[in-house]
Parts: sequence; structure tokens; C-alpha cells
Amino acid sequence: MSADRLSVLKTYKLYVGGKFPRSESGRVYEVTDSKGNWLANAPLSSRKDARDAVVAARKAFGGWSGATAYNRGQVLYRVAEMLEGRRDQFVAEVAEAEGLPKAKAAAQVDAAVDRWVWYAGWSDKVAQIAGSANPVAGPFFNLSTPEPTGVVAVLAPQDSSFLGLVSVLAPAIVTGNTAIVVASEKSPLPALSLAEVLATSDVPGGVVNVLSGRTSEIAPSLAAHQDVNAIDLTGAGADLAKELEVSAADNLKRVLRPRPADWSADPGTERLLAFLETKTVWHPMGA
Repeated sequence: MSADRLSVLKTYKLYVGGKFPRSESGRVYEVTDSKGNWLANAPLSSRKDARDAVVAARKAFGGWSGATAYNRGQVLYRVAEMLEGRRDQFVAEVAEAEGLPKAKAAAQVDAAVDRWVWYAGWSDKVAQIAGSANPVAGPFFNLSTPEPTGVVAVLAPQDSSFLGLVSVLAPAIVTGNTAIVVASEKSPLPALSLAEVLATSDVPGGVVNVLSGRTSEIAPSLAAHQDVNAIDLTGAGADLAKELEVSAADNLKRVLRPRPADWSADPGTERLLAFLETKTVWHPMGA
């Protein structure tokens, strides 16, 4: 490359309702690597962008939650296939975002792809651990089954821009919820690139919506929004998390509090069960 050639830095866009709009505010901010080198421009989302994302997520909820669990698993597996095909891009972005050697970044990306596959496999099995046939006195069947909570706001981890992101997003959507993701503020590029993968996969528009910008600016609108059913506070600092929890309590949201996490560890089923509700039905025997 010529020494006097000017690099063309990419300006990313939001991902809302299956489309790539610019921020309603028109703002962007510079994303830098661990050494302070300018990598790209990312949208600085506004509260209006957050509200638009909620509308898109609610619109998509009926179709996504109504799909068969097996079909949702197939869709997630397709995402993993496409991530595998763009592995080199994500390795480079994670290495730059987190200041990791290429080998460690590659291990993070491989683990993230494997985690998509892992959660895809759970799609049609989670009902077997979250549901039950309950013993009752009388000639009735009493059956409890899990159902998705609804629209979930996910504050992605700040320190794990891709593996952590996948670890909080995949379990929320595989169980039938739709999501608004607030990407890592300092390192949003892996999340914004993931949006490009989702857009060209089989994930219906609106099932995942990706916002970037200041978590402290975007999250309060989501926590207070009456049409958001749950919020994952993983990416919020202690003071912000407390503020958001108070806002969420005003409209009875389900809240997943932040806690220390080793994203490379076995994820278990805790996050799969975090945003599920239990529906219990009675049915007379012999009818």
C-alpha cells in the first residue's frame, strides 16, 4: 500500500428491525484499539433509537416465540456457520478491541462460535428441564411448560466484546425472546459486525437489535420502557445497575443482576432459564 494513501475507515450503523439505520441523532464516535489507534466510527445511539429498537423487538416477538424450538435451534446453528466463515474478521476485531495476541483472540472467537452451537442444541431440550407434569389430587393432568418472557434488553459485557456478548445474547433468543443489545461501549465493533452476520442469516428482522454508544445514556430508557419485559444488567457498572434496577422495578421487569463471570467457563443452563416464565394448565383426564 502506498505510504501516502489515506485509509478509508468504516462507519458502522445500528441494526434495528433487520435494517441498518444511522443513529437518529446523527452522532458517531471514534472507536480505538488498545493503543489508541483509530479503528472506525460507531453510531452514538440516542433514546429515540432505543425506543425504535423496542418497537422492532415487540413486532418480531410473536413470530419468533411462535416458531418451533427445533426451528430456532436451526437458525442459531446457521449463525454459527456464518461466523465460522468470517472467523478471520472477528479474530482481528477481537484482537484490536481487547489488546489480545492473535492466538488468544482466535481462541475467544472459536469459543464464541462453539457457544452458539451449544445453545442451538438446547433449543428443543430446555422444556425438559424447565417443564414438568405435576402430581395433583383429582382426575386431571397438571402440566407446567416454559414460555419466553418477551422483549429483553441486554447490556453486553464491557470487557468481553464477543465471547461475553454471545454468552448473554444466545440464551435469551434461543428460548423465544427478542432482544435489544447495547454493545460494549469501548469495543462495539464485534457486536456491530455480528449484526451484519445476523442480517444475512435466517434470524428474522427485529429478533436481535444492536445499539452502540454510551451505556449510561441508552440503558435508562430501556429500563423504564413499559414494553420491555426484562433486562440483563451484565454490562452496567455498580452505580448504573442500581439505578436501572430501581427503574425496572417501577414496571415489574424481570432483572438479571450483574455478577463476576468467567466467559470461557462452561455456561451451564442458568441464562437459558433466566428469561422464561412458567405456564401451568389443567386438563381433565379422558377428555
